[in-house]
Amino acid sequence: MARAWMILLMCLTAAAVFGEPGGGEPVTPIQPSEHLDAAKVALGRKLFHDLRLSRGDAVACSTCHQLQSGGADGRVRSLGSDGWPLEFNTPTIFNVSGNARLNWKGNFRTLEEQNESVLRNPRIMNADWDELLSKLRNDLDYVKDFSAIYGSSPARVHVLDALATFERSLVTPNSRFDRRLRGERGAISPEEEQGYQRFKSYGCVACHQGANFGGNLSQPFGIFDDPFNPREAAGAGQGAATANEGGQLYRVPSLRNVAVTAPYFHNGYTSSLAEAVDIMGRSQLGRELSSDDVRLIVQFLNTLTGEYEGRPLVGSDSAAK
Repeated sequence: MARAWMILLMCLTAAAVFGEPGGGEPVTPIQPSEHLDAAKVALGRKLFHDLRLSRGDAVACSTCHQLQSGGADGRVRSLGSDGWPLEFNTPTIFNVSGNARLNWKGNFRTLEEQNESVLRNPRIMNADWDELLSKLRNDLDYVKDFSAIYGSSPARVHVLDALATFERSLVTPNSRFDRRLRGERGAISPEEEQGYQRFKSYGCVACHQGANFGGNLSQPFGIFDDPFNPREAAGAGQGAATANEGGQLYRVPSLRNVAVTAPYFHNGYTSSLAEAVDIMGRSQLGRELSSDDVRLIVQFLNTLTGEYEGRPLVGSDSAAK
């Protein structure tokens, strides 16, 4: 029943995406962040990198979301505060504001909700608001910044607002594919263009569409084939998600910068983008993609790497750990 529902949903979505012949592309260029309060962005950046937001000054947001690379840490799963791997692979923070839902389970709709959950989660930052705010209020620079921006000393709602404002600034425009969408001839190669056409013809674009190439749907994983049983649990350690548990719903991730955000899937199953494409074909589409089509689609996906602060993103040295 779930499989039939998924197939119907994908067909309806694809029809809505493509519309009438000649109706335009199902994807759009990403836009630079605009109309954000620069002072809030600067304050949020400072908080994002501050270890004092966690209990024991152990980790910062940037510990797992590394901005010098793909916006994650390149690990299969980051270590929790108890030293064991967390339940899910850390998703990239870049372009997060373009996602309609947040977390792999899609259980948050706003960055403020998501940030508070991470701060309070005993396995992640394990923060206590009274302790956290006491630290900030004992820092004269923070007191000055919060007073200038919010008219008061550091408060919970203002910490969450500043963090979310900074995260909304983390967009990565000007990928080669964005330039192609804007009409720049030669921005991508003929083979990369073929890969994009394969990406559309196979139906990948039914879920990975819009400005973020995804991030706006939740779908069951493993519709036609579950690649993670029984191998998923091997060597994963305590707290691992050991099975797909009957096709749970997961947020469809954005494919922006996918070439530099390995490892892939909610469990960090593989660091090979080609293997990830092959798995998606079998598991979600019920199709065996030819090796040539996988190669072409991977070439296309490499054109989705954008720029942050004027520099193309690169992958993490920690990939596959």
